[in-house]
Formats: sequence, structure tokens, C-alpha cells
Amino acid sequence: MRALLVLFTTVLSLATAGVASAAEAPLRVLYLDQSVGWRHRPVTRPADDSHAPSEAAMIAIGKASGAFVAEVTQDAREITPERLERVDVLVFYTTGALPISPQAWAAVQRRFADGKLGFVGLHSAADTAWDYSGEGLDYTRFVGGQFAGHPWTEDQKVRIKALDNHPLAAPWGRSVDLVEEIYQYKRFDPAAVRVIQSLDFSGTPLKRPYAVPVSWVRSVGKGRLFFTNLGHNEATWADPRFAEQIVKAVRWTAWRARGDDTPNPREQARDQVRAILTYAGEADVEARVARVKDEAWLLAAAARIAALREVYPGKPDADRTKFEAAYGPLLAEVRAKTGR
Repeated sequence: MRALLVLFTTVLSLATAGVASAAEAPLRVLYLDQSVGWRHRPVTRPADDSHAPSEAAMIAIGKASGAFVAEVTQDAREITPERLERVDVLVFYTTGALPISPQAWAAVQRRFADGKLGFVGLHSAADTAWDYSGEGLDYTRFVGGQFAGHPWTEDQKVRIKALDNHPLAAPWGRSVDLVEEIYQYKRFDPAAVRVIQSLDFSGTPLKRPYAVPVSWVRSVGKGRLFFTNLGHNEATWADPRFAEQIVKAVRWTAWRARGDDTPNPREQARDQVRAILTYAGEADVEARVARVKDEAWLLAAAARIAALREVYPGKPDADRTKFEAAYGPLLAEVRAKTGR
């Protein structure tokens, strides 16, 4: 019943949207939702082995929008160099060490870098990794970050803001309140990605002193990639804004839509300063962030703020000594640079 509700809501919301031009052939999407480890509800198939909720939704979103036709699989071994010749966009909602061969992953990266294959990662696509030492990038470097815990669990309110006017963030507006599970990341390089959405701690009850990206885009060669942390909860899959973001992402990664993929480390650095000031309960945060003109200091301070994640106590009763030793002097420096 829940899967049918998701499917019905998605089709109803998109049935008259028709984003694809009549002159465009639908894109060919291969949706992989394999779980090697934790299995999320949206990718759990019912006892009769029919489609999982997210699989049904992907098929419906493609059909209702006219933008793509989706095939679904829960076996990464189906991604072969030969199969990739018939795929325009890969979409992953995966966990763990996928059984994808080195030859297949190398082929993915070659087609991607040539601009012949787009990539969309949803939610736990960032909780996915396997050993790879072949040509190109390992999976985590390719996607842009790796799961490092989710302090914001599935029942918590979060506020998500857009960092700029990127069209892939537009379906959610400049700011949106959701109930979602939100990841934080390790092996994340601000210089490699353009973050387009992040947590807004001014409206998120559970705060951290470092910025937490939610959605980003990047390119490697001629290839385009979009990742969003959203999609843990079934309610998100039933939200027409999420469906619209998926459609836009598929089209954008396949070079059928505009949108900047230039990395924005400076804006991300401002978001780091914004996070530490908000965590500390400071006033006039936006005005103070805007005062920072020293770009060299801004980027250096942002890296130190981001590193607070590594020493932040994992539990309320955990030892805070290392965290306070790093946080206190850094906050004092940020206060001095931004004015009080």
C-alpha cells in the first residue's frame, strides 16, 4: 500500500508537467538500488519480489515527465561495458561494497568523462565504496564524499537552504523544512564540487559547528554528476519536489539542461563560518559573514572548521576535551574576523 501511495502521488504530481520536449527521445536510465549492508525502506522489495517503492517511483517519474525510461536492478554485476552502451544516465541508491568489476567501473568512468554517461547519486549512494585501484577515480573520489555518520536521524526536522540559484536546487526553493535523515561526510573536497544545498542551522534544532552539504554537482572531463543526500524517507519519495529534482538531475547530467558545475569553495567557506557562528548562538550572522573580505583567511579557516567534525563528540556524554581545544580558539578567531 505504501509503495502504491508513492507511485500514485508521484504520477499525479507530474502527469501534466511534461518537461521533455516532444522532439527529444526519452533518456535511458539504469537505476541500481542494491544494498550490500544496510537496506533502506525505499529500496526494499516486497515478499512477491515486485518493485521496491523507489523503483516504482523512478519508473513512474520517467513516464509521467517524458524525460526518461527507467530500467531497475538490484545487481551491480549487470553494469557491464556492453550494457553501458545502452544507458544515458546511471542512478545509484546503494550501500556497501558493490560487486562491480574493475573493468566495468573503468568503462563507467571512460563513458562519463567522454560526456556519454551521466551519474545521479541518491541518499546512501554516499555510503557505498569498494576496493578499486584501476584507471580513473575510486568510487568515493568520483562521487565526492563518503558517509561519516548521520546525527540527523529519519525522524528529525531539518532546514535545507540553497547556496545559489542552481536549477537543480530550484524545486525546493530557497529554503525548505523537511523530516529527513542527513549524512555528514569524510573524504570531501570543497575544491572538487559545487555545493548547491546545505543544512541551515538557523532552522535545524540539532546543530553542529561545521557546515553540512546536502546536494552537490561536479564534472570530470565532459561528464556531469549530481548527488543529493535526500531520499531516506518514503515521504520524500512521495514529494513532487523530489520527483522534479530527479527529473532535472537526469536531464542535466545528460547535457539536456543548463546549470553551472564550477566548484564553489569560497561559498562553501562562507557556509563554514556561518555554521560555527550559528552554533555559538551569535547574532547578525549573515551580516558578519558578508564582512569577510580576506579570501586566504576564509579558505584556511573553513578547512579548520570542517575538521571539527573529526573531534566532535559522538555521544552527549563523550569526552569533549579535544573538541573544545580546537573549537574555542577557532571561534575566538572567527569572532575577531567577523566582528561582534
